[in-house]
Amino acid sequence: MIDTVKEINNICNIPAVIIILGVGLFLTIRMKFIQIRKFGFAMKETAGKFLSKKPAEKGAMTPFQALCTALAATIGTGNVAGVAGAIALGGPGAVFWMWISAMFGMCTKFTEVTLAVRFRERNSKGNWVGGPMYYIKNGLGKKWMWLAYIFCVFGSLCVFGTGNATQVNTIVTSINSALSNFNIIPEDGTFTLNLIFGIVIAVLVAVVLLGGIKRLGAVTETLVPFMSIVYILLGLGVVVVNIKAVPYVFSQIFEGAFNPKAVTGGMIGSVITSMSKGVSRGIFSNEAGLGTAPIAHSTTSTKDPVQQGLFGIFEVFISSIIICTLTALTILCSGISVNYGSESGAELTINGLVATYGGWVSVVSAVALCCFAFSTVLGWGLYGTRCIEFMFGSRFNKPFLFVYSAVAILGATMKLDVIWGVSDIINCFMSVPNLIAVALLSPEAIRLIKEYFERHKHGISGNEPSSQIPDKTPSGKI
Repeated sequence: MIDTVKEINNICNIPAVIIILGVGLFLTIRMKFIQIRKFGFAMKETAGKFLSKKPAEKGAMTPFQALCTALAATIGTGNVAGVAGAIALGGPGAVFWMWISAMFGMCTKFTEVTLAVRFRERNSKGNWVGGPMYYIKNGLGKKWMWLAYIFCVFGSLCVFGTGNATQVNTIVTSINSALSNFNIIPEDGTFTLNLIFGIVIAVLVAVVLLGGIKRLGAVTETLVPFMSIVYILLGLGVVVVNIKAVPYVFSQIFEGAFNPKAVTGGMIGSVITSMSKGVSRGIFSNEAGLGTAPIAHSTTSTKDPVQQGLFGIFEVFISSIIICTLTALTILCSGISVNYGSESGAELTINGLVATYGGWVSVVSAVALCCFAFSTVLGWGLYGTRCIEFMFGSRFNKPFLFVYSAVAILGATMKLDVIWGVSDIINCFMSVPNLIAVALLSPEAIRLIKEYFERHKHGISGNEPSSQIPDKTPSGKI
């Protein structure tokens, strides 16, 4: 079964990567490399305003809370295990191609988020709801509604695997590993403990998600900065301790991108392999193009679509440039042995940390991985709820969340090799309707960008209400 899933996954992965990267390139050219031209401005407008205490309006999150909720789902095991797997299967050069995918991904996510805020609407409870299904509905019109439903079907299925079971499995695996290292539990006596952990996680997920958008925002704005800072500090420590190895590592990354055979002893002989592993892992670590993060960003109290879109640039920069790069340096600078050409995961990253700090860091690593994975479960819970709500109405939200929370128990007690593969396949299918909509609505995004920077140029602050949806999508130039 697992071999069949892997074969299907490999077949789906290549066209999905081409489409996601292709749309990113298309948007980048149309918007004249806005993610590079306006990078400094985006950092000023996002990171520079994190300390703002302006409260959110009713039924909405602050811009920072919306960003943290999106990051909660984005910064997960993909940034730790995914990067390690990319290096093991694609060599150090895979890191270079991750950077390339991140560059285009910044423009894709910027556009997604901008459109999500532009075409969002209020639900029956007065909360902002948005995402691909809403910018398809309100931007492309009724004749495209089938595309919105396709996205929601795949999105509601994907949350149980990618967003929940696999993440919870990572939590219990990391805890078991840490406890086993200190001989607290036997390696073969973990089922009962995992069951307990699964029940506890299920309860915590239900408490947070059933508490509504405000409680979710409050949790993620605390958890995400904490886990990110801890992990970044650990990674920086590895780099500082092994600073002499850094120039050699970067030379391996750049040489390996175009000649992987030379830096992997012949174990990785194809540039295509290095490129595909790096790009695919890069895409699925920052989720640019999948259409998930715009669902979180659409809950913001910010009314200006482009203003919130800038957070999309920041989000990809943090997840794919900062955190993924630190993961790669942790592995490559620490001097640990990498078995190129074979499957690997979070254990490779943990080995790099242990080689630098000693065995005690496995406990800290376990805590960090738990935070990463738990925050991902919360973020994807919101995504699934919005998909269900779009298809069936808000009355199905609570039943869905109860089921979603209970899946954590299965994730804690089952082997999930097949679920990992199936989830990756569904991810690919979920991205297609979103990317079609983003490409078709790019003229509207360009118009909004032009107006935003015209206002900013003249020192005028203003918003375009999301409720005023035009009959036709106008075009514009930046």
